Amino acid sequence: MVLQNEKIVETKSCQKCQIDFTITDRDLEFYDKVSPIFGWEKMSIPTPQLCPGCRQQRRLSFRNERALYKWECHATGKSIISMYNPTIPYKIYSEEFWWSDNWDAMKYGRDFDFGDSFFPQIEKLFLDVPQPPLINGYTTHDNSNYANYSGNLTNCYLVYECGTCENVLYGESNRRVENSLDLWMATRSIECYFSFNISDCYKLYYSKNSTDCRESYFLDNCMNCEFCYGCNNLSNVSYHIDNVAYEKDQYFKEIETKILKDDILRYSGWSEKVVRHMHGHWNENVSGDYVVNSKNGADLYQVKNLDTGKYCSYICSSSKLSQDCYDYDYFGWAQKIYEAMTVGWRSSMVLFSFNTWEAANNNFYCNMCHASKDLFACVGLKNKQYCIFNKQYTKQEYEELVPRIIRRMKQDGDWGEFFPSSLSPFGYNETVANDYFLLEKNQAEEQWFNWSNYEAPFPRVDKTISAKQLPENIVDIPDDILNWAITCEVTKKPFRIIPQELKFYRKHNLPIPRRHPDQRYLDRMNLINPRKLFERACDKCGTQMQTTYSPERPEKVYCENCYNSEIY
Repeated sequence: MVLQNEKIVETKSCQKCQIDFTITDRDLEFYDKVSPIFGWEKMSIPTPQLCPGCRQQRRLSFRNERALYKWECHATGKSIISMYNPTIPYKIYSEEFWWSDNWDAMKYGRDFDFGDSFFPQIEKLFLDVPQPPLINGYTTHDNSNYANYSGNLTNCYLVYECGTCENVLYGESNRRVENSLDLWMATRSIECYFSFNISDCYKLYYSKNSTDCRESYFLDNCMNCEFCYGCNNLSNVSYHIDNVAYEKDQYFKEIETKILKDDILRYSGWSEKVVRHMHGHWNENVSGDYVVNSKNGADLYQVKNLDTGKYCSYICSSSKLSQDCYDYDYFGWAQKIYEAMTVGWRSSMVLFSFNTWEAANNNFYCNMCHASKDLFACVGLKNKQYCIFNKQYTKQEYEELVPRIIRRMKQDGDWGEFFPSSLSPFGYNETVANDYFLLEKNQAEEQWFNWSNYEAPFPRVDKTISAKQLPENIVDIPDDILNWAITCEVTKKPFRIIPQELKFYRKHNLPIPRRHPDQRYLDRMNLINPRKLFERACDKCGTQMQTTYSPERPEKVYCENCYNSEIY
């Protein structure tokens, strides 16, 4: 991907999928900037062997957010919830025990064997060092055991990558949300349902890309609207249906005739609307989608506050800009990050690592290391420095040994590449990779990804009912539905309704869902465009632009200037 004022210096063929991808002069500047120096020796980062898509697919194959299982803590025997299925040969400690001082990952330290390749040795360390069951850091949870990659939750259930939420069920990437269900990328919103990319909203249902809206249904790209139904590209209005204004009494009379059993995917009122070529604002020289307050970035998705980067997703710096980040997924406020995932705040020079937390500096090929710096190939360390394979060294010893290991890695073509997917403890079908790079089992295994065939036992229930047999009106749903299993209308997988959920549907006069929570998650995923950029002309002025709306899509796609003049 080429930004303004960049020059292509090399075209390479991906060693996995064989598509061509380019290397620019700015890319080379970045690789040089993040090439680490040990002592007086600079270990140059080579240009990547895989294309950006295959690189991200490889990273995401190490991130399981949603598949949760029951385990026993290997240290205490306590019953716990884990993202590792019981067939995985990992040692799992409860979160409380893992973050305590009751054990020391340094006791698993070992020497590097120069007669063997790097990745088989780090795999053995992965298997030996205990792991936490979930990635929730050291933040507090109150009655929110079924959560992963989250923090500061109260009474939440099956939420992932969420922070500071209360009474939220079935959510992803939510911040400061209360009393809501089935939301994705929601911020500062209360009592909302089945919506995507909303902020500062109240009682908003089946909607997306909207801000400061209230008491409304099926909105898209609306701002400061209330009592509206089926509207798009509206601001500062009330009592509208399908973008047509109504008197207050007439609006409520019309709404009474609407059937709310349909979900957001079945609403067809937006198909011919005008859309902006990219979701986001306050950007400069940026390509991608859902990008805010960023500049000089290409192929960015769900990114906020980034200065200079490429091929990044889910980066959110709340106040300060992240800088110089390539091939980086999840979390934010960091700089000089390359081929890494889930890197904590205030981190710098973290390369080829994942789940590396809080003020990590100069960490290379690390996993689950916290508040540490100058680490190479370490797992599970906290507040350490100058360690290699979990073994302590002096500064001088560290700076002499690491270059020797890197030279050995270069012989095998390992230096400069992320961990191979075969080292992931997860089945490909359990990971985020399968959300964005969907594969069938045979396809995944042909590409050397793992696959999980494990199915957790379903709890005993009094009754199983097909989704099509559910009453359409919530008032006809009996209390004992809490003891039933509902068969998903799409996947046929059974799921249950929990008490907080039933209370919410009754309060807001919403129908019982007909689809399994995992299918509802996929439904929300379908609300977002694919992470792929197309060259397309503005449908108003003809200006060429990059957009995630393919030329075959029915929407009228406008450039920034035309969209603003048309809508505002």
